[in-house]
Amino acid sequence: MSVSTSTIADLGRRARGAAPALAVASTGQKNAALHAAADRLFADADRIIEGNQLDLVRGGAEGIPDNLLDRLRLDGSRLEAMASGLRQVADLPDPVGEVTDAWDRPNGLRISKVRVPLGVVAIIYEMRPNVTSDAFGLCLKSGNVAFLRGSSAALESNRAIAASIRTAVADNDLPADALVLVEDVSREAAVEFMRLRDSIDCLIPRGGPSLIRSILENATVPYVIDGDGNCHVYVDAAADLDMAVSILHNAKTHRPSVCNAAESLVVHAGVADRFLPMALAALDGVEFVGDGHSRRISPAIGPADDDDYATEFLDLKISVRVVTNLAEAIEHVNHAGSGHSEAIVTGDEAAAERFCTEVDAAAVLVNASTRFVDGEEFGFGAEIGISTQKLHARGPMGLAQLTTEKYVVRGDGQVRA
Repeated sequence: MSVSTSTIADLGRRARGAAPALAVASTGQKNAALHAAADRLFADADRIIEGNQLDLVRGGAEGIPDNLLDRLRLDGSRLEAMASGLRQVADLPDPVGEVTDAWDRPNGLRISKVRVPLGVVAIIYEMRPNVTSDAFGLCLKSGNVAFLRGSSAALESNRAIAASIRTAVADNDLPADALVLVEDVSREAAVEFMRLRDSIDCLIPRGGPSLIRSILENATVPYVIDGDGNCHVYVDAAADLDMAVSILHNAKTHRPSVCNAAESLVVHAGVADRFLPMALAALDGVEFVGDGHSRRISPAIGPADDDDYATEFLDLKISVRVVTNLAEAIEHVNHAGSGHSEAIVTGDEAAAERFCTEVDAAAVLVNASTRFVDGEEFGFGAEIGISTQKLHARGPMGLAQLTTEKYVVRGDGQVRA
């Protein structure tokens, strides 16, 4: 039965059926399959890019904005990055079987905590076809099945990538269903997918607010929210302003359509008169909207309302807020932020420490761009997502976050009195 003609429940059963073999696969088996999948992406590059072009043409005709089409686009360099991500994951330590803690009890029992796979990890994602490869790689190395449901916009791209990877896995004596792709991209199928309690151990959504709302309203399986990134850069009174311009420029313009791009600039009033003109000049082409204080400094800054401060623009637009002290900056970041990544630029170690302690986010950065909050940059390899919730994972989700733990208790005949 082909993937395209299978029901959602059928696909779930296939994913569940593949899980036991992956859970006990050796590190060598998994690494060989990852390298083979990377090679296969190159061998099938023409077919993958051809599928991607079909998606891009259809997306353009349907009026998908350019910043979202950028998320969809594949080319030689992006395929190379996908293959490199698979090889990097192969080079990472295998988390399965790792003993994370161990101790002896007075009665002689020896207790240890051991990492084991989650089982079937389901991912619903929008636009980015690279997620098909990234998710597979991390799931396979951590001994999990990747059960994937992409968006209609990337269907042809995802089909081509999944076909290549499944072939590579099967050629290396592991189940092709290590990657199961749902090709039914209807809303009804998505809701059914979210409710496969007999098949799915953990669901990870990667997408915008509408997808997250759907998960919260419909999912009956355990999930980890990969939320939006309303990220801030706070320029403190003690900041090196040249450094601050460089960090802001990178955080906002390096790739504005991703979740770790900066969406809001917060500036201490003590440096705002000097810094804002520098920022506007450096970020040519970026639309600034801000409060009354910032607009008095520069008429090029448009008016901002509460919605602007709460918005993940994913585009060349940024909100500006001028604050009178560090406490006000922290309050604004915690109120308007999404709990993703927040940065402070300062030469005052006490201010940096307070910001790190009091800001409630998955990642806090001192004198560095928010763009570094990424699985590969953290050394995890290609990430499965960035969790903005607090259980069971927070921040970039790599191999360790795709495992759970079980207790192994060893004795020599003890019974409880």
